[in-house]
Amino acid sequence: MLHHVLLPSSRSVTYSAAAERLQKLVAARANGGDKESIDAKIWDLFGEDWAVMFTDLSGFSRGVAKFGITHFLQVIYESLRIFTPHIEEHEGVLLKVEGDSMMVLFRKPASALNCAVAMQRTAREYNKTRVPEEQVLLCVGLGYGRMLRIGEQDVYGAEVNGASKLGEDAASASEILVTEGFRKAPGVAEAAKFAELKKAPAGVSGASKVVWE
Repeated sequence: MLHHVLLPSSRSVTYSAAAERLQKLVAARANGGDKESIDAKIWDLFGEDWAVMFTDLSGFSRGVAKFGITHFLQVIYESLRIFTPHIEEHEGVLLKVEGDSMMVLFRKPASALNCAVAMQRTAREYNKTRVPEEQVLLCVGLGYGRMLRIGEQDVYGAEVNGASKLGEDAASASEILVTEGFRKAPGVAEAAKFAELKKAPAGVSGASKVVWE
């Protein structure tokens, strides 16, 4: 699972210019500055519309306990090998890989959706010739909307949090779950069919499952 810690206080960390600028603005906000003015400046500087994808491998933690970490380093390696070409093909930006999870950005929501479907189809074909413990069981969460992008390091926002919860916590193997914001994004309704979830995870206003098979 990806863990995000905003703005570490240690000055030994080397920041990008964007991250350092954000650090100063948040420090000013914390020290009694005009919050409304500072917030507007932060969104003006860093606010962008993106589709964000979070992936996770189902059963990873349980598998590590049973088969050992080196076995699953192989599974992670294989997942990156088979999925990265789809990310590149659909003009995604692989922003972060942590453990068995990926965070990917797309300018076009439909590209993110088509990429997720292509990845699931590839995983299905890959798994046909693998024993269960070597199968790549992909879970995907997608969000879309205004978020803060801090250089090439990270993104923050409600849709980021929603996609993370859907991909890393709520989705089961072979599922693609999307936020309400993603489902309503331009070009998405024409790209796939959806089944609304009866109950969205905590902190997610609404969620749906992509009917991709």
